[in-house]
Amino acid sequence: MTTVEIIGYLASLIIAISMLMSSIRVLRWVNFIGATLFSIYGFWIAAYPVGVVNGFISIVDIYFLATMYFKKDLFKVLPVNGENKLLLEFLDFYKKDILVYFPDFLYNAEINKYSFFVLRNMAIAGVILASDYEPQILRIYLDFAVPQYRDYKVGKFVYDSYIEKFKEDGYKMLISFPSGKKQKRYLQKMGFVYANHNGKNAYIKNLSL
Repeated sequence: MTTVEIIGYLASLIIAISMLMSSIRVLRWVNFIGATLFSIYGFWIAAYPVGVVNGFISIVDIYFLATMYFKKDLFKVLPVNGENKLLLEFLDFYKKDILVYFPDFLYNAEINKYSFFVLRNMAIAGVILASDYEPQILRIYLDFAVPQYRDYKVGKFVYDSYIEKFKEDGYKMLISFPSGKKQKRYLQKMGFVYANHNGKNAYIKNLSL
């Protein structure tokens, strides 16, 4: 197989993979790589329409990626009651996806201390559910972002900005008990650290720091 054939097959494979991405940002990056390779392939074999069109697609991907990275998103927290119909519909709609990341999740409105949506440019980007765990310790038992907003910005907003609300309410610590590697990595990025808390493996964020 020649080099140009390898580039053509690789470009096709990458673009096909990009169609499987749920994150818009990841999709744009993968599609950019695939389109760039296809453009090189097209010019290499003198298929100029293929080269030009995919070159244009690469430029469009760059434009939207630049917009994503430099555009200032507007975040807002929308507190809701534990029996809120929109909340219940949201949890039901994303039930399968939630169980992938939180296999032990079972909704119980009675234990909710906090239930709120995180809005990103007025679109629902995620939901946080938290309950009292011990005195001055708040347990985050659901921190879920919808697929197209899984770029850590929602979490950073909550744990960098909204965290003052938890402090004002007298909490000294946030605690979570993740069961999957992805959730553990996510919590570490959000400033949580692994700890053995009363014999249980936990991730803790000290609010007094």
